[in-house]
Amino acid sequence: MKIKGLPKVERPRERLMRYGVGKLTNEELLAIILGTGKKGENVLQLARRFFRKYKKTDLFRLDLNELKNNFGLGLVKTCQVIAAIELGKRLINDEKPHFVLSPKDIFNQLIEVKRSKKEYFIVYYLDVSNQVIKKETISIGILNASLVHPREVFEPAVKYLAAQIILVHNHPSGVVEPSDEDVKLTKRLVEAGKIMGIEVMDHVIVTEEKYYSFKENNII
Repeated sequence: MKIKGLPKVERPRERLMRYGVGKLTNEELLAIILGTGKKGENVLQLARRFFRKYKKTDLFRLDLNELKNNFGLGLVKTCQVIAAIELGKRLINDEKPHFVLSPKDIFNQLIEVKRSKKEYFIVYYLDVSNQVIKKETISIGILNASLVHPREVFEPAVKYLAAQIILVHNHPSGVVEPSDEDVKLTKRLVEAGKIMGIEVMDHVIVTEEKYYSFKENNII
């Protein structure tokens, strides 16, 4: 049955106007956000199926592609749901859009890298607002100055018109503190960045358990 076929007292919008938003169920609120259902499923049925599939703890981890591909929503409805969830999360936590990439963010993102037995050297390229333009793996292997040349690090920065970069590499050994070679390489890249007018904001070392920030430890 379509929503229009329901008595007015059972329709989500009419219930909101009559009783106030606080009297509506989560399914009814989502039904109002979605607006319409899909073939063979009215909007309330769609909303109920959504909450049967996704529990409260899952909601803040949803991304657009997962919801679109796995739940069968169209692109417009998917964007509406994702936007509503994100808005609710920000209002609850008094959050603002997060543009500054912190060492902790990097540590949380690089799950496969920090568990790897190989050493990866990765660079985040950022614009003037500290938003990430691109992330690139520069080398895989033992980290030293000969394997990571400033040319390989800064050539993509020029290509992407990056204003700043963040250097990252992992220590498969589990020892998070930088080696003398790490410090030497970092200083070399910082100096190269000064010449090119591209700031090296930080160098972050990650292991499976923790991270080390050159900036937080006043090495940069």
